[in-house]
Amino acid sequence: MTVITPADLEDIITSALIHSRTSEGNARSVARALVLAEIDGKKGHGLSRVPSYAGQAKSGKVDGTATPRGSRPRSGVLAIDAGLGFAYPAFDLMREQAPQIAREAGIAMAGICRSHHYGVAGHHVEAMAEEGLIALLLGNTPAAMAPWGGKTPLFGTNPIAFAAPLAGRPPLVIDLATSRVARGNILTAQQKKAPIPEGWALDAEGRPTTSADAALKGSMVPMAEAKGAALALMIEILAAGVTGANFGFEATSFFETEGKAPNTGQIMILIDPGVMAEGVPERLGQLARCIEDDGARLPGGNRLARRKAAEADGLTVDDAALDAARNLAGQG
Repeated sequence: MTVITPADLEDIITSALIHSRTSEGNARSVARALVLAEIDGKKGHGLSRVPSYAGQAKSGKVDGTATPRGSRPRSGVLAIDAGLGFAYPAFDLMREQAPQIAREAGIAMAGICRSHHYGVAGHHVEAMAEEGLIALLLGNTPAAMAPWGGKTPLFGTNPIAFAAPLAGRPPLVIDLATSRVARGNILTAQQKKAPIPEGWALDAEGRPTTSADAALKGSMVPMAEAKGAALALMIEILAAGVTGANFGFEATSFFETEGKAPNTGQIMILIDPGVMAEGVPERLGQLARCIEDDGARLPGGNRLARRKAAEADGLTVDDAALDAARNLAGQG
């Protein structure tokens, strides 16, 4: 393991992507997201993604130079075309334009089509909550999970994230995959040639497996069994059906270098907390205190301590993943 500053790591990732047919602005947007994922302990969405991102940009599976475009088909709707590029610049555009729509209308829907892997879903809603808005984000991913009772992966792990502003403190952030674990955790295990816990995934024959290789060829296990699979279906309809993106079974892999663009979708609902009642952030802060006074921890709270530690002491990253990024950046 190596200790590195977040700024230095961001520069390395940015350079690796620039060397892989990605524009500087897009590379920096992606790098910021991957570094924050690494800081927050979401390593399956962090530094380990650099080789696959770079490889897809080089092959043209992802257009590293794409500029996302926004349109307003209705007064309360922002439609963003990611241009078959990386998702993060599209989310940057959403953050620039969607909050004002929500404040004007009380509620807004922002959808992204022709998109790609969008990393830690919680980061996108957290940014909106820092703007004073309540945010709900749904996104579909390439097929990795079978319907409950089936064997063929049709849905992605389809994350769902929620954030709300709390008066006088950082936002509440809830982020979960509809599979028992995020698929990025299995990719990380595969890269380390490590086994995965039983119960995370099934092999191609529908049998429980502890092999990361077999899991990536098989199916993820949904959280809460049939309930998780139903939630994944709901997200598939909203994130892909409503935005016009590919369904999970139509989308290509986020990991493989060659092939057509994944063309996945994301949809965010933004609510102005003052649209129906006054003092909502204060009331939500009271609710948070009640949870903590009962001895429980708010979801997502660990991220704050991790960020302080990374700022003070640097970030500990995997040597092999760092060397791979440096080699792509021409620093090997």
